[in-house]
Amino acid sequence: MTRSLRSPYCAAWLAALALAGCAVGPDFKPETPAAPPSFAAWHGGSPALIPPQARTDTPPPAGWTMFGDPVLDALEARALAANADLQTAALRFLQSRAQRSVVESQKAPQINAGAGVSRLRQSENGETRRLLDAINPPNQEQLIQVLSEPHYFYQAGFDASWELDLWGRIRRAVESADANVSASQALLAQVQLSVQAEVARRYFELRAAQHQIKIARDDIAASEETLELVKARADGGLTTDLDVTRQSAQAADLRARLPQLLAQEALAVNQITLLLGDRPGALQSQLAAPSDAAAATALPDLSLGLPSEMALRRPDIQVAQAQLHAATANIGVAVADLYPRITIGAGFGFQSVDGDSFADWGSRQWSIGPSLQMPIFDGGRRRATVTLRELQQQEAAVSYQQTVLKAWHEIDDALSAYTAERLRNVQLAERERSSRDALQLARVRYDHGLTDFLVQLDAQRTWLQAQREYTESTSRLALGLVAVSKALGGAGELATKS
Repeated sequence: MTRSLRSPYCAAWLAALALAGCAVGPDFKPETPAAPPSFAAWHGGSPALIPPQARTDTPPPAGWTMFGDPVLDALEARALAANADLQTAALRFLQSRAQRSVVESQKAPQINAGAGVSRLRQSENGETRRLLDAINPPNQEQLIQVLSEPHYFYQAGFDASWELDLWGRIRRAVESADANVSASQALLAQVQLSVQAEVARRYFELRAAQHQIKIARDDIAASEETLELVKARADGGLTTDLDVTRQSAQAADLRARLPQLLAQEALAVNQITLLLGDRPGALQSQLAAPSDAAAATALPDLSLGLPSEMALRRPDIQVAQAQLHAATANIGVAVADLYPRITIGAGFGFQSVDGDSFADWGSRQWSIGPSLQMPIFDGGRRRATVTLRELQQQEAAVSYQQTVLKAWHEIDDALSAYTAERLRNVQLAERERSSRDALQLARVRYDHGLTDFLVQLDAQRTWLQAQREYTESTSRLALGLVAVSKALGGAGELATKS
């Protein structure tokens, strides 16, 4: 229902209402779930898996430069510039900003201009005849002929309207749009974090495969050299052909492992290339095995802050909080629709049936005044909308709490896995050194005829297995640190600042 308000004091009264207007609906108050103050109280599982490096006087690691690998840094930079998922997330962020501008435009007056000229003819038997029949002038037929003659109609002007945001409907809509922009920005950071973590993970898998390839080739060369020595000893009658057969089988087993490792290397290269949005083989030279591929990756120290502070850096928590904010603001939009809307409108223009007199001052027309739109009956639609928005806000609140709880568990899981692998890596390093010493001793004893070749062969197999497991553990250690950094939202903070 729309009513025109014509009181001379109406404009001043409406202006006072606009200045004193309040925003209905609940105000958003961000709440940070309380987290235990220490890792000892925050950790689930054995106390042995609490990171011994954890302390509260240093910030957590940020970004991927902490690995100190210039090749990895270059790959991360290229991924940020060329990854398709990141470009999609960036476009969605820009869309949310544009949508926010659309919503905010409702706060300003809406002004439209128009002009037109038309050729028209009125019906001789339309509403005009009914009116003339009621008046019954003596020259009725002549009037009908004149009124029904074709003629031109000229018009031009503008109209303006401005809704008084008495109940904060527009303000709540802008607040919701702002929250959606924040959510899109956090989603962009989350995609950036995922892409960077995936690049780092694939990169360390590649380096691990290349490391294993170098070890396998060195082992093959050493095994073939041993095979020649065993053949020479067999030819000299110092050993039997059984030792030659055993060593041949050992060399064949080592050669059989190499194609699988080469396939792992090719897969890792292609996965990195895809993440960087390039064709297969484009990064072949850049991702070639370094000359020091056999050297273990030097990992940075893991220095951690408080669990609650680390969790809040995660983009997914920022997304959930922004979505909760938007859902809360949408309640205010729905509640404001229950109240009347008051709009101030104005229009000015010219109308004429004669082109020569169109610009005359007498052809002007204008209107100004407020209008009231009051909801009376809609079958419960507006009330149901308020209930729907409240339920959506409760759902967003549950989702936020669940996201925070899930983040705590992911951080604890990543830290436990990393700490366990670090403890395991220390023992595997000791095992590899002991196995290498045992192999050297077995070779010396075999060369002096104190043992048969089977002892040396078993020692060699033990050492090769220990070496492979230690290399794999070192690779998993690097991957574990990548998982810890992702769980802590290490790169997310950089994304929100860029």
